[in-house]
Amino acid sequence: MVTVKTIRIAHLAIVVEDIQTALDFWRDAVGLEMAELRDVPAEAARVAFLPVGDSEIELVQPTTQDSGMAKFLAKRGAGMHHVCLEVDDIEAAMEQLKARGVRLIHEAPLTGADGRRYAFIHPQSATGVLVELYETVK
Repeated sequence: MVTVKTIRIAHLAIVVEDIQTALDFWRDAVGLEMAELRDVPAEAARVAFLPVGDSEIELVQPTTQDSGMAKFLAKRGAGMHHVCLEVDDIEAAMEQLKARGVRLIHEAPLTGADGRRYAFIHPQSATGVLVELYETVK
């Protein structure tokens, strides 16, 4: 079996009720610079990207009441949503995880608007943490 290389923590996603209020803390109090504020219609979210070294903190505000992110926010409140790990080969990573009995939310990688391919690991298999895998565009 090929061992997949995890390259880095790509980002930590934090779900927020109001992105401007969250920026008051992360940008203004902590001093992180916001690289971009983007609407992501496919995820029904607005996202602020705040680089930290070669990783990011992503502040994610749902833009609809019925999205997965909105349901998460309603159930658990604002806070950590998921950890994203960049891998060198997403298909191989998913196969490796399946072979170990890890439950995946997606059976095949999805492709985001930016071209990155991603998939989520179910929190039941990751000690209660939602984990996203993504592969950078090559």
